[in-house]
Amino acid sequence: MRILIADDDLTSRNVLAAVLRKVGYEVTETADGAEAWEELQKPDAPRMAVLDWMMPAMDGLEVVRRVRALPTDQPPYIIMLTSKVEKADIIAGLDNGADDYLAKPFHPNELRARVGVGRRLVEMQSELRQARNALAHQATHDPLTGILNRRAVESALARELAREQRQHNGLAVGICDIDHFKKVNDTHGHPVGDEVLCGVVRLLENGLREYDCLARIGGEEFLVITPDVRADGADELFGRLRKTVEDHPIPTGAGQVSITISVGVRIVREDDTLDTLFAAADTALYRAKNTGRNRVCLDDAAPAGEDGAEQNEEREE
Repeated sequence: MRILIADDDLTSRNVLAAVLRKVGYEVTETADGAEAWEELQKPDAPRMAVLDWMMPAMDGLEVVRRVRALPTDQPPYIIMLTSKVEKADIIAGLDNGADDYLAKPFHPNELRARVGVGRRLVEMQSELRQARNALAHQATHDPLTGILNRRAVESALARELAREQRQHNGLAVGICDIDHFKKVNDTHGHPVGDEVLCGVVRLLENGLREYDCLARIGGEEFLVITPDVRADGADELFGRLRKTVEDHPIPTGAGQVSITISVGVRIVREDDTLDTLFAAADTALYRAKNTGRNRVCLDDAAPAGEDGAEQNEEREE
């Protein structure tokens, strides 16, 4: 772990650095508060700091105040090094954001012990942040494919819908459903079905733009949000996705599995809500299924795609 030492006294700074390097810390040294402040603003700033209270340019207490005002979820652990021994001074340092203090002259063992406490707290903080991020990811992402889940994509769609109703640049929403997916599971087993789902996600992701959004909203259903797209562009974009899936069999443990998708698309209207968007796209998808599958249907529009002979088929779950 990297630790910053800020002390204008060269002898004191050398002793601090030597003790901490001996027990395995990577040490960055500065000779005044202004330099320390610059270091602690960097994206890769040290996670710990030992700051002398009295320094030129900027004293340690001012550095602490400024650091604590920074917007960050990784605040450094700060130990104030001071010859001030009055309780009021120590309390002032702690009240302004210092985590601990070390009185001069200090004993090397006390320095190691106090820095060790700080290290444990910093490491616990990192573990908690990682656990929090993992929980947040689990709450918003599909565990199999790694893409957004329905809960998360509804929030994303609400934001895009609000933006479209302000800016009117065009917005299309498509529901993509894997054709005959139940047969894949029945024939090859669910592990292969999972491989097919992940393979379809990769194909769809490769065909989308950087700012498009893809989510899994059901067993074999995916929602695609495409901003800045109107009817002609949506027909082309979703038609290209459909053709990509059709032309690229999915490699699985059971060999190559050829599949197709049906797509229902809603071109957002001014009075649309989340409910009307989902309902209209779902209705268009139902029509794509019932007119032969492996095709794209825009809401209230004729199907676009390959001709099919499977008329009036019930939509698969």
